[in-house]
Amino acid sequence: MERMVVTMPFTANDYEKLHQLMNSSPEIRELLQKLLDSQQYTISKISHEVRNPLTLIYSTFQLIESSHPETRDFSHWSELREDIEYTISLLQELSAYNNSEHLHLSTFSAQDFLGQICLSFAASCVDTDIEFSSLIAPDLPSLTADRLKLHEAILNLLRNAREAISSAGSIRLEAVLKDQMLQITISDTGCGISPEYLDTIFDPFVTYKPDGTGLGLAIVNRTITAHAGTVTVTSSCGKGTSFLLLLPIT
Repeated sequence: MERMVVTMPFTANDYEKLHQLMNSSPEIRELLQKLLDSQQYTISKISHEVRNPLTLIYSTFQLIESSHPETRDFSHWSELREDIEYTISLLQELSAYNNSEHLHLSTFSAQDFLGQICLSFAASCVDTDIEFSSLIAPDLPSLTADRLKLHEAILNLLRNAREAISSAGSIRLEAVLKDQMLQITISDTGCGISPEYLDTIFDPFVTYKPDGTGLGLAIVNRTITAHAGTVTVTSSCGKGTSFLLLLPIT
């Protein structure tokens, strides 16, 4: 009888332990880096090879729908569209997760950077029952980071906060400098997260949303970790959630 091998998923804590192990000696770091690079190349290759034909299928799907509007009334047509869109989204997030540790660093004003994010997100809350506020310390120094990846990580947390609020509520972003660390807090008054889920929400492919891919918070965690920072969460069911990002100022 063929034996089935069951493997446990690689968690966010495992990645932290792996990075600690890599720093223990140059030889171990080199070997593990080769292993990680090989894994990332394989994932990137598979994602690319699947995404290309799927994009062509979706383009053909849209062409059929445009030429024959009556297809929108076909049984299961909308479900088919949603399935294709979900798969494309999953592949895009898988690619983002795979590349989240590859940083393109630049130095920029932390205050201006966060101000632009807040301005953009505030616009998305117009005509809703969500109140968004921010408090960004005026004395923030310049930050050396991957501007694009950090922008997406913070915006991801803000979008999650918005989705956690079913009707009326509030979201707040605060940023201060403390002990040479940029401290960013994103809090909301949404539904909160059950205590039993808090230990696994940063693990890849773990989601508690019906339409989630399980990669959003995993990307956030890997991006912040790649910047030598940390991200932690506290939450209370029915009261809200707060994410704390700590980034070193270099």
